[in-house]
Amino acid sequence: MTEKADTEPNGDLCIRTLAMPADTNANGDIFGGWLLSQMDVGGGVFASKVAKSRTVTVAIEAMNFRKAVYVGDLVSVYANLVRVGRTSLTVHLEAWALRRREEHPFLVTDGNFTYVSIDDHGRPQEIGSTDASIAT
Repeated sequence: MTEKADTEPNGDLCIRTLAMPADTNANGDIFGGWLLSQMDVGGGVFASKVAKSRTVTVAIEAMNFRKAVYVGDLVSVYANLVRVGRTSLTVHLEAWALRRREEHPFLVTDGNFTYVSIDDHGRPQEIGSTDASIAT
């Protein structure tokens, strides 16, 4: 990973939310499952935009939980297109947190999520041509 990748977000902003007390684990930190779900929501928004259809999550790989997220952190999820197949696409997602009274966000989690384009009956369908600007 390049130094730039660790110092500023990379990709399209997909979702931004505030970590709340209801999202904590038994230790009072934000639950990893909550963060994973925020990433999946953001990735799903991005995947549907690329595929121009409904998409469903089929795989999550290479998750890296780098730093803890705390109540009050502003969490932003950014997406980059990694690969487009016939019916699926892989998206690299980064979650960044901004703490109160701090000026710069920091990378807390990243990983690759794979989505499949589906039709109105829930069956996989081919992904049409994608917008090249989304993949950059």
